[in-house]
Order: sequence, then C-alpha cells, then structure tokens
Amino acid sequence: MKAMQQGRRFLKKLKFNPTNTKIKGLVFHLNVPESPYVKDRKHKEPETDILDPEEHPSLSDFEEKCPPGGENSVIFYTTSLRGIRKTFEDCSNVRFLLNSFKITIQERDVSMDMGYREELWEILGGRVIPPKVFVKGRYIGGANEIIGLHERGELKMLLEEVPSNGGIVNNVCNSCANLRFLICTSCNGSRKVYEEKDDDHHHHKKDNEFCIKKCNDCNENGLVKCPFCC
Repeated sequence: MKAMQQGRRFLKKLKFNPTNTKIKGLVFHLNVPESPYVKDRKHKEPETDILDPEEHPSLSDFEEKCPPGGENSVIFYTTSLRGIRKTFEDCSNVRFLLNSFKITIQERDVSMDMGYREELWEILGGRVIPPKVFVKGRYIGGANEIIGLHERGELKMLLEEVPSNGGIVNNVCNSCANLRFLICTSCNGSRKVYEEKDDDHHHHKKDNEFCIKKCNDCNENGLVKCPFCC
C-alpha cells in the first residue's frame, strides 16, 4: 500500500496524462518548457550555399605584381627539393589544388633554375620561399592564402577567367615528364664545351688545339627549358 501511494505521488509530480507517450508500460507526460533556442530555430531562414560576389574578393583586390609573361595566366613558383619537408609539402598541396580546376599553369621551379629564384625575389622584394601564386598579374599569396581561399570557396572565382587546359588532369609532357627542363644537348649537362683556340696571331696553327669554355646554352645545372611545355 505504501509503495502504491509513493507511485501515485510520483505520477502526480510528472502531471500524469493517459493520452500521452507510453514508456515501458507507463503513460505520463513531462512538463518541460520549450527551449527558446529551439523555438528560434523553427523560424530561422534556411541557409543558402550561393556565394554573393559582392562579399568575396576579385582579382582587383589583390596587389598588382606581374611576373614576366604572367599578364593572362597563372604563374606558380615552386620547388622540387625535398630538403625542407614543409616547403615541399606546401608546394605539392598548392599544385594539387590548382590542377583540380583544370586550368593552364606555368610552373617555375626555383630549385631547377636560379633565374626563377632571382625573378621571384625581385618581384616580391625579398628572399621569399615558394610556393607563391600569381594570377593574371596579381599576387595571390602562398600556401596558407591559397588553401584559405579554396576553403571559403573564393579561389574558384579568382580563376574563372584563366584559360582552360582542355579538361586534362595530370597531363604529362612526353618530352620532360613535367619537369619543365631537359639536359642540355650542347654540353650534355656538364656546362662545359670544347672549342678550337683562336690562333689569329700565329701563322702556323697546331692540330688538336682546343680550349674549354662555359656552355652558354644552359643554366647553372646544365639544363635547358623544355621547348614543348614551357
């Protein structure tokens, strides 16, 4: 009897109502006030994924710094050296993002040609390290800026006017395998060529007189730019 009275008092506290939800054979109603947060959410306007162009940057919002030949293209300064792991991984991540948009990209590897490194330093006014991206003569930034723009859905808008690569993903050059450089055929990568000595001051010129000179056709690594993809 005492247990039954305790049960009635329990149900009374819960404001027992036989028309409400059944749980394990009991029928009761919990008088819990409705959360104002939930109520507000019921009347909340549905979110949209459409980006407002006025709220997102355009190329004119970025600093005008144009690498040679970059007026109407994407210039991507990178490095193939793995000595500094983070730098190499940043370059790989930026390359992957840019290639995913199937656009034409000019890669300039500063580790393969000192001229690219000096070119980049001159443009940005300091000893900066890759990756660095320029779009149609505007400096967009390094890895953090490119990834941030992509995560906000803004990178695609900046690349809309860049020429397409024909929809080809991971297109590989048959000549250089996308290394953008070939071994110099004049010196075979040695950076040295043999030439006959100039003997205008002597009447008799001995046979087999040669001198070693620096090759003027290649860079400091004995490489020349690939004529098919650069």
